[in-house]
Amino acid sequence: MLAIVPALDEQETVGSVVASIRAQLCAAGEFAVDVLVVDDGSTDRTADLARDAGAIVVSHPFNLGVGAALRTGFRFARSRGYSLAMQIDADGQHDPSEAERLIGAVVAGADLAIGSRFTSGSGDYEVSRGRRFSMRTLSRVVSRRLGQSVTDTTSGYRAFSDRAIELFADDYPSAYLSDTVESLLIAHYAGLGIVEIPVAMRERMGGVPSNNFLRSAYHLVRLMLVIALARFRRPVSRGN
Repeated sequence: MLAIVPALDEQETVGSVVASIRAQLCAAGEFAVDVLVVDDGSTDRTADLARDAGAIVVSHPFNLGVGAALRTGFRFARSRGYSLAMQIDADGQHDPSEAERLIGAVVAGADLAIGSRFTSGSGDYEVSRGRRFSMRTLSRVVSRRLGQSVTDTTSGYRAFSDRAIELFADDYPSAYLSDTVESLLIAHYAGLGIVEIPVAMRERMGGVPSNNFLRSAYHLVRLMLVIALARFRRPVSRGN
């Protein structure tokens, strides 16, 4: 299994995150686990500290965004023959001890397992009023498109099957926040099975979140446009 960790200027946390992933998942003993940190143009020591902690590191020459970092991760996974992958943030919010539940859902047959902060059993997760409104609105709209309930469309804690790896290696959106939402629609239209698993999220171990009401409103409007146009989007075939 490959744990994909997109990282931008996360020198405060990336070493401990990599160490925690390796300790938790390797201790489970069910899978051989490799950690890939995709350094998305960091200007600090993110790459060095990730490598020191035991991660494989692929570096972008400059910042391309989370979506592009994930696409790099999926392409790495496909080229190395991984049949199972995970996405875990580098800021320490995702507890690797929750990963087994996401992995278990994929092993049981799902193609994309989402770690949700808002389903029953996920614990208390506090967000600003504006961001919560945006998340709930997105959840309702995306759920209607998917024909199933999805409570956390922007969660970056996910597990992927070999079919999802193959799809996203060629066709993963790159725009901020659009990547998490649009990837659900891409997976759905490609016939992949999607499930949600309740997970608890931790406070950021470092860095400063960039959320405010105006930013949330802007991204909500932009994502609504992305959702409206998604049904007309043609999947990218390999080799194009």
